[in-house]
Formats: sequence, C-alpha cells, structure tokens
Amino acid sequence: MSDSVADRVRRWWRTSIIDMKPGVIRLRGYAIEDLIGNAGFVETIYLMLRGELPTRARAALLEAALVASVDHGPQAPSIAIARMAITAGNDIHNAMASAINVLGDTHGGAGQQCMELMAAIRKEVDAGVALDIATAAVVTDYRERVSRYVPGFGHRFHVIDPRAVRLAQLVSDAVARDTVEGTYAAIGRNIEALLNKDPKRPVHTNIDGATAIIFSELGFAPQLGRGLFVLSRSVGILAHAWEQSTQKERIKGPVPPEFLYEYEGEPLRSVPLRS
Repeated sequence: MSDSVADRVRRWWRTSIIDMKPGVIRLRGYAIEDLIGNAGFVETIYLMLRGELPTRARAALLEAALVASVDHGPQAPSIAIARMAITAGNDIHNAMASAINVLGDTHGGAGQQCMELMAAIRKEVDAGVALDIATAAVVTDYRERVSRYVPGFGHRFHVIDPRAVRLAQLVSDAVARDTVEGTYAAIGRNIEALLNKDPKRPVHTNIDGATAIIFSELGFAPQLGRGLFVLSRSVGILAHAWEQSTQKERIKGPVPPEFLYEYEGEPLRSVPLRS
C-alpha cells in the first residue's frame, strides 16, 4: 500500500476527541486511566463537548442542570413510550431508544430553542443594541414568525417551576463567585419581564429556560441543547423502563382498555354489490 493510500485511509475519519490505539486511550489528550477516579461523569461530559476539563464550580452547575431534568412523570410522552415498549416485549435498550426518538421539537426541544433565542439576543447586544430593545425585537420576531409560545417560559403543570427556581438560585451564586459571566441570566430575566407586561396568566421561566441559561453560561453551543437534555432525561427513561419490566404487565396502551378512543369516521355502511 502506497503512502498516499495509507494516508487517505488514516484520514477517512478525523477527530480531536479521542486518541485510541492498542494499549492507549486518551480523551482530549488525557489518559483514560488518569481520568478514571479523578474526573466525574459530568466533568467528562464537559471535557468531551468543550475540549477542556471544567473547574469544580462549573462542573457543579452543569450537574445541577442535568439532575433537574431527569424525569417529569409517566404522562410525558417519552416516558410513557418507554413503559409501553417494555409491555410490548422489548428489551430495556429498545425501550430507551424508542423514548429518545420522540424527544423532538415539541417534547424535548424547548431548551435548545431557548438557547438559540438567547444567542440571537446576545448577538444583537454584542453589536451594540441595548438589552431591552434586543430582547423585545428578537422575541417579537419569534412570536410572529414561529410561535406565540416562547420556548423556556411557561409550563402546562407548574405556574412556578420549582426546578427553575432552584437553578436560578445556583446561577445567581455562580455569577456572584465569577464562575459564569451572567449575560444569559440577564437575558432570561429580560425575556421573563417582557412576557409578563400584560399577562393573562403569569409566565415564569421553566426548566427548559433555566437549563438553557446554564448551558449557555457554560459556553455550550445552542445545537448541543437537545443532546444535553437527552443525556439527562435518559436517566428517567432508564429508571421507568426498568421499573416497568419488574411489573410483568403485557401490552399496555396509552389508556386503560375500558376507555376507548373517539371515532370520527363514517357510520356503518353496506358494501355495494358489484357485477
């Protein structure tokens, strides 16, 4: 094999994430045997995505955000699907894959959408636009062009999301200690204030908004928002799939079988005779 062909083969996949060869595994330049026992799982997530190990304070903030999103009950489509998949006779990994695959734009995507919205506001602020004006312009455009629901704010179940309240406290502490800058926290407060100028119902930051603030403050690109949420919610999905597997139930649908769906089609018809 010529050198040129060998080089082409080696360069078919190029990565700065891992250096792996017989007897050697290095993540972002760190030997795996040095990371094991010294770096936590959340620190390793940060390392893999950002390229450097975080400070303990930044790792703690990321961990808080990931803990906050692990579960929201079996009424959530992803959790319900995981449990139904188990009752259909699938293994736990099949149930997890089925659940993760429904974390789309509507269920599971609000955090990333909020990060994108805040990044657009940050871009305007960096260009010299006042924060209040930038917030109003970007949010108004979003509501006119995409949806009247602003991602990261308001909740179907919680008027005040207890997870968001706690995360906001941790972000305030982190800003006070110079762990993070606080720019996205300020953007989040401005969005919330804007949405509550004339509300029919109070609109507060929810878990998606709170985690979007933290992920953005920690420097994660908006495109990573949903992936980070998936890492978190996978814990709840795994727990529910395992619990359901221990209950030994078969073929459970979305509702108990005595509650039938509503049929909206044609009434009973006779099949016409054909010559």
